Amino acid sequence: MARGKGWLSALSLTDDNGHQLGGIVDHRLTRRALINEYRRGRLRRDQVCDAHPELLRAARNFGDETIVKCPICVEDTVVLVTYVFGPRLPSHGRCITKPTELDEYRRMARTVAAGDYTAYVVEACRSCGWHHLLRTLALNPERSEEHTSELQSRLHLVCRLLLEK
Repeated sequence: MARGKGWLSALSLTDDNGHQLGGIVDHRLTRRALINEYRRGRLRRDQVCDAHPELLRAARNFGDETIVKCPICVEDTVVLVTYVFGPRLPSHGRCITKPTELDEYRRMARTVAAGDYTAYVVEACRSCGWHHLLRTLALNPERSEEHTSELQSRLHLVCRLLLEK
């Protein structure tokens, strides 16, 4: 199935009916601060361009193209890679490779009693290895308020730290 350009970036703030989703944690301010620290010379390139090989593989094969230039190397555009964490998924999460997969996890989150699925959208540069967690969103909008507080749990903290590193 061919995916439309920009399908991962379109999942950020609304559901299929155009209703705004709750429980979204945006990490753009942290991203901006990190880029500023690099540009001021307080961080070396190898400290910010250290993406895990598996993230780079996912970015090359399944990343959603954007028009945003990499803020570090400025040679390539960044791609968005989304991982879903939740029950009955591997501890390293599940990389979303098709637009329909995210909808499947949204449906599961609504039907399963313990269906707390969380999507992590990561920006990655295939050339230099820059990466940053852009946003985190709960896939069950009915539980978004309580789920947002659950994102502070140890398990989700470890997942966020691994994706940010």
